[in-house]
Amino acid sequence: MRSSALAADPRTESPLPGLLLASLGAIAFSGKAIIVKLAYRHGVDAVTLIMLRMLFALPLFVALAWWAGRGQAALTWHDRLAVLGLGFTGYYLASFLDFAGLAYVTASFERLVLYLNPTLVLLLGWVLFKRRVGVRQLAALAVSYAGVLLVFGHELRLEGANVALGAALVFASAISYAVYLVYSGEVVKRLGSLRLTGLATTVACVLCIGQFVLLRPLSAATEVAPAVLWLSVLNATACTFAPVLMVMMAIERIGPTLAAQTGMIGPMSTILMGVLILGEPFTAWVAAGTLLVLGGIWLLARWR
Repeated sequence: MRSSALAADPRTESPLPGLLLASLGAIAFSGKAIIVKLAYRHGVDAVTLIMLRMLFALPLFVALAWWAGRGQAALTWHDRLAVLGLGFTGYYLASFLDFAGLAYVTASFERLVLYLNPTLVLLLGWVLFKRRVGVRQLAALAVSYAGVLLVFGHELRLEGANVALGAALVFASAISYAVYLVYSGEVVKRLGSLRLTGLATTVACVLCIGQFVLLRPLSAATEVAPAVLWLSVLNATACTFAPVLMVMMAIERIGPTLAAQTGMIGPMSTILMGVLILGEPFTAWVAAGTLLVLGGIWLLARWR
């Protein structure tokens, strides 16, 4: 997709369509955790569940990669290797670790951990590229991580030791996606955001399907409850493909900064859906932790 096709003149167009797209995209992304938790109630495992999600999403992302790449130069070998690496870290490994972690933690806590991505990108930039980190940025990081630790301690007391395993898996997922964000910048400049997303996610879909073929009998895909299939279709479309398009369109209308700030609605929507749909508890600890995480991310964006 060419930027000029969607770009809007900020002097003549209202920001409301962009804000609406960013909000809907954030809410749709957040719904993924709810769908995964609902599917786990039917006895499906993470390997099978993520395979079904990626199987249904594969045709959509193949079409996206083809459409966004029309009229553009063919991929070089360097581009292909970059797409393979980014597809592995950003969409395959991050997704699988997230799905595995959701078997042990609440959807609300999962979303708070994943929302630490901006802080992880900052830390990786400091470790890998020696980028300077100021005192204010460190203070913002401390606020966010204090919020996650607050909710983690509350869940550990309620749910037991498995919460530690789940938290470690989800945090590893966040690190994997942060690696993708750190290294994707130059590739996005060459290929465009939608083309890279289509190609990298296609790689991840193939890897998830291959993982299932290696680790599970093929009959496992046909033995799942019908509800798991419908939930996987919903996950692939409404919570995976559609929000990618909505967020990209929002960025081209209102810019990445405002789109990212609007994305703060994501954790709040996950908590609300978790309470209403999954029956997860909403306590003062969860509320305080959420405010700390969101406050830290807001301060980080402001002070950067």
